[in-house]
Amino acid sequence: MRIRSRREAILAGIGLLAAPAVSRAEPTRLRIGHGLPASHPVHPSMQHFADLVRERTGGELEIEIFPDGQIGQEANLLAQVQAGKLDFLKVSASALERTASAYRVFSLPFVFRDRDHWQRVMTNSVGESILASAASIGLVGLTYYDAGARSFYGRKAINHPDDLKGLKIRIQPSPTMARLMRLFGAQGVEMAWDQVYTALRLNLVDGAENNIAALVVGRHAEVISHYSLNEHTMVPDVFLVSAQRWQSLTPAQRVIMQEAALASYQRMNELWGAFEAGARKAAEQLGVVFTTPDKAAFIERAAAFAADVGNDRPLEDLMRRVAAS
Repeated sequence: MRIRSRREAILAGIGLLAAPAVSRAEPTRLRIGHGLPASHPVHPSMQHFADLVRERTGGELEIEIFPDGQIGQEANLLAQVQAGKLDFLKVSASALERTASAYRVFSLPFVFRDRDHWQRVMTNSVGESILASAASIGLVGLTYYDAGARSFYGRKAINHPDDLKGLKIRIQPSPTMARLMRLFGAQGVEMAWDQVYTALRLNLVDGAENNIAALVVGRHAEVISHYSLNEHTMVPDVFLVSAQRWQSLTPAQRVIMQEAALASYQRMNELWGAFEAGARKAAEQLGVVFTTPDKAAFIERAAAFAADVGNDRPLEDLMRRVAAS
C-alpha cells in the first residue's frame, strides 16, 4: 500500500509538470480617443492615468490611447462613447452643453475670476456635481484638464468688442458662445477643430477664439498675426468614461479609476504652464503680436448674459455656487 501510494504520488507530480500552466485571465482592454497630438500635455496626462490603472488593478485593465483624431474628432468620439463603442474620451466642456446643460456654465463669459478660482471649482463639490450631471446621457465625468483661457485672434488686433463687428469668428459648437459673438457684433461660425487652420488660411473665417496653445498645436500662428488676451472664458477639457463601461467595473476598479483620474489632473497642471509659455514663444517667433486689452469693455458688453441666466434657475444656482467657491 505504501509503495502504491508513493508511485501514484510520483505519477501525479509528473502529470503536473507535463500539464500546461494555468494561464492568467486576459486583461480587459479599454480605449481612449482624443483629437490632440501626442505632443500636447493632455496625452501624457492620460498616459499617467492609464499606467496607474494598469498598475493598481494588477494588470486587470489595460488602456490604449488613440491621439490626434485617429479614431474620430470630438463630435464623433462623443457619439461613440455614448453608444458604448468607445470607453473614454477627452472633449471640450463646450461640446457638452447642448446635452448636459450644467456644462453651459463654463462657456459663460468671465465666470472665473482667475486661474486659482478655476482650479478650486474643478476640484470642489461644484465641479464634481457637473461631472456627474451627464450620467443620464451615457457619460460619466472623471476629471477636468486645463485648456487655458480663451481669447480672440485673427489678422488684426481685437482690443475692444467693436473690433469684432462684422467678423466671422470660428467657435466651438456652443449656443452660449454663439450668443456671445452676437453681443460683440460678430458672427460665430461653428467648426470642428481639424478644419480651423484651412478656414483661417482661406479667409473663410476672419479669426477664432481659443487658448494660446492652439496657435502652435493647430498651426494657426502661421495664418494669423494678432492675439488679444481678453480671456473671455476658461473652458476646461473634460475626461469622460462611457456609462456602460463604468457600470461594468467593480467598485474597487471604479475607486482606482477615480484616484488615477485625479492624479492625471494634477499631472496636467504640472505640464500646462510650461507648455503654454512655450507655445507663446513659438507664436511670437512666427510673428504673432500679443496685446492685453482692457477687459472692462468686453465685460460690460457681455453683461446681457445676466438676463439669460436669470431665466434658467438651475444655471443661476450653479453660477452662485461657482461665484462663492
